[in-house]
Amino acid sequence: MMNQLSASDYCKEIDQKVLLNEKLIPTITILEDNTPMVSLKDTGFDLMFEPSIQKGYAYLVRESMVNKIKKISEVLSQQDKTLIIRSAWRSFEHQRRIWNNKVDFMKRIHPDMDLNEIENKVSCFVAPETKSLHATGGAIDALIYDQNNDCVMDFGTNDGLNIDLSEKCYPYHPDISNEAKKNRKLLIDLFLKEDFVMDIQEYWHFDYGNVNWAIGKKERHAKYDIIKFR
Repeated sequence: MMNQLSASDYCKEIDQKVLLNEKLIPTITILEDNTPMVSLKDTGFDLMFEPSIQKGYAYLVRESMVNKIKKISEVLSQQDKTLIIRSAWRSFEHQRRIWNNKVDFMKRIHPDMDLNEIENKVSCFVAPETKSLHATGGAIDALIYDQNNDCVMDFGTNDGLNIDLSEKCYPYHPDISNEAKKNRKLLIDLFLKEDFVMDIQEYWHFDYGNVNWAIGKKERHAKYDIIKFR
């Protein structure tokens, strides 16, 4: 198993899979089924929402995902935990702001690094606007809040809602604490049970119906294309 590899070997394996997936993406046919969008803020589910940089952000997902998220929320509620929705559908404008903010941040902390190198590093965890699967409505970012301890759970690279982007964000990275491994497993298993696929570089990101989902499920086509409205 990947989590039995050294950190170096595990990261190399993930990086190779990323390259393979990039080659597979153009081969996936998208048969858009026009599933409507629903705001998770309107569902009344036991959810928390990470504040967004986008004013009036509605945390929209495809309607077929709503009951899946409800089930995840209900399981966590029984454990005195709450699902945190970090992000869902994003417009190109929204994604561009996230990209620009991260590039600007990297420029400040690495003033001697050239722009190409900065953008290459940023692209490991933040997609350019036209490549972000959040634009399909079939991607969701999530964490978990522990009600008993009144805090965001420890996932190994986060301080509350703030995540330090590095290779340790790869879901089964071996060099994190046992507690973080246990918490990641909880989050990941809940989403996998509901037919999502996990992003292989980000333990908090899950896909359903889009090209990443099709690749992970070995489907011949995806159901959700980019939505450019709003």
